[in-house]
Amino acid sequence: MDEILLFTAVGFLAQVIDGAIGMAYGLTATSVLVSLGTHPAVASASVHAAEIFTTGASGFAHWRLKNVDARLLARLALPGIAGGIAGALLASALPMQIIRPLVSAYLLGMGGLILWRALRPPQSRPGRPVTLLGLAGGFLDAAGGGGWGPIVTSTLIGRGDVPRIAIGSTNAAEFFVALAITIAFFSAIGLELWQAILGLVLGGVLAAPFAALIARHLPARKLMLLVGVVIMLLSLRNLAAAVGWI
Repeated sequence: MDEILLFTAVGFLAQVIDGAIGMAYGLTATSVLVSLGTHPAVASASVHAAEIFTTGASGFAHWRLKNVDARLLARLALPGIAGGIAGALLASALPMQIIRPLVSAYLLGMGGLILWRALRPPQSRPGRPVTLLGLAGGFLDAAGGGGWGPIVTSTLIGRGDVPRIAIGSTNAAEFFVALAITIAFFSAIGLELWQAILGLVLGGVLAAPFAALIARHLPARKLMLLVGVVIMLLSLRNLAAAVGWI
């Protein structure tokens, strides 16, 4: 019960952040789980299993509000599934002493990316092809335990897509990517942390209404700055522990 309560708190925090700024659920939850000593592949598997429920609810809500472009969804989801499966299988195959510093360094970089997005005003610019974007987003999301939102959503908005369509289509596509990643992890290593999965789901459900309130009253840029700093600090600690500095 203590473990379920702990992971419920982690899921609550991660969902509040994701609901308020539209990204970083996986990055936040994975950073905390890895800092608690969880194998990165197990952490990613647990987070993606929980994300099936959170992204499913989010994607359905966006679809009901007509924020989903079916063509964009398919162009993101199909390569995202392929990249996600490849990333999950790679993460499952690597030993702890190799994958932990790699994932910690990746999470550190993603925290820096969120920080950079918060400090740099949005600019319209040509983006990479959507198929390649989905492939890279799915692979890194599975192998590193998060990053679909900061990579895919921010790139689509940055290239000039309508924000509500970019966010809605990305969230809807993430459901299919999370489902494929979870199945791949289950086939490779199983889903042993059921307490983590249950807690993350419960926390996400409880946080949903609070996330909406925070999104209304707290400036997104300030929250992004805070989230970026927290993820970077957790990742620095994990990286230092992985290489034997602490």
